Amino acid sequence: MSKKIDEDALAEAYNRALALEKAGDIDAAVKAYEEVLELDPEDHGGAAVRIASMGRGETPPKAPDAYVETLFDQHAESFEDILVEQLGYAVPVIVRQRLQELKLGPFKRMLDLGCGTGLTGGTLRDMAEDITGLDISENMIEIAHEKDLYETLYVAEAEDFLEDNDDEPFDLVTATDVLPYLGALEPLFFGVAENMVAGGLFIFSSETLPAGDGRPYIVGPHQRFIHSEAYIRSRLTDTGFEIVEVTDINVRMQDGNPSPGHLVIARLKG
Repeated sequence: MSKKIDEDALAEAYNRALALEKAGDIDAAVKAYEEVLELDPEDHGGAAVRIASMGRGETPPKAPDAYVETLFDQHAESFEDILVEQLGYAVPVIVRQRLQELKLGPFKRMLDLGCGTGLTGGTLRDMAEDITGLDISENMIEIAHEKDLYETLYVAEAEDFLEDNDDEPFDLVTATDVLPYLGALEPLFFGVAENMVAGGLFIFSSETLPAGDGRPYIVGPHQRFIHSEAYIRSRLTDTGFEIVEVTDINVRMQDGNPSPGHLVIARLKG
């Protein structure tokens, strides 16, 4: 049994930590976020990624599931407006353009990891016979379900689903805006390979660490994971993929500035 969280104490500690972070008192902010973690070990507020985004502590291998689920459950109703209208997010459209340009598809079975409200599924609907959508947020899945875009929808964490899934393999797997919530990519890439037919395509977006940084990934200033292109390439090769293309993209606008990233298309070797 997980112990009951003292919500009032947690809110007070979290607000104090945020205020200290905003004021630039990093040492005190880190200490306050550590108190938040003691009150809420599952980390619904993402204290661990906030500590890492300030350059302190260990970089976690991924954002806590409780944090990602809470974040998207809270924003499900306004998600598309925020992402598309306010942040200029157009990755699903870029995916479609690249597939058409390279004359790839149509596809029999598509898996849309982190499908959210169905932006990618809707954009590629006419390119796949059967689409399965998956998201950690139940509220997101409910909205996607109402759109009637997917043959199958699951509420699950991506790595867990890929490990446990015994459905037929897929010939297209998309993961648009999933990597910003993952640090270490081995479990995701291996899981995708295990659920894909030979020759299948894996398409995903990432936010990119500047070349020459030397680190595989960090938590950036907006609490999102940023990966080096070299790390992505090496992990794809290690899990049996060959790279079809890597395209420089702007993933979204953040505080009025572009978030440089990549759109990666990889093929599972036969």
